[in-house]
Amino acid sequence: MSDQARPARIGLYPGTFDPCTNGHLDVIARAARLLDKLVVGVSISAGKGPMFSLAERVELVAAEIASIANKNGMVIEVMPFDTLLIDFARKVGASMIVRGLRAVADFDYEFQMAGMNYRMAPDVETVFLMASESHQFIASRLVKEVAVLGGDITSFVPRLTHERVMRHIRANKS
Repeated sequence: MSDQARPARIGLYPGTFDPCTNGHLDVIARAARLLDKLVVGVSISAGKGPMFSLAERVELVAAEIASIANKNGMVIEVMPFDTLLIDFARKVGASMIVRGLRAVADFDYEFQMAGMNYRMAPDVETVFLMASESHQFIASRLVKEVAVLGGDITSFVPRLTHERVMRHIRANKS
């Protein structure tokens, strides 16, 4: 089968991205090498009490990943969603859900989610990418906590995200 006859491989990388970390960018860059198109789905996740609004998170992720799309010569779209993940995957035409794993603790939850998603949509595969060694410990929740307590987060998040996190913290202290 020639490449022209093969349907485009569209993947979906969902998350809250509050804030977008270097670990997220690592998984996005690695997933981009496997796919023809990647959709980064930014979840509303109101229950998690996000630092940034949904619109701010979508804008930040789009800005931070622009160079990844350019480097790979591919389409990476950033879209918000507030529906069931499988419904969103179908909406964007994804045949693959990309999930990043940092540690064994992530696997238990992700394994359960993959099973549920498979039961609802056996035609949509879940693919796990291990975080690179240098990013395995980075979690958005911890990045926010370190920043709020005055710690340095420059090695955990990209430049623009760092600026926005610090601006948000300064604005909420006054």
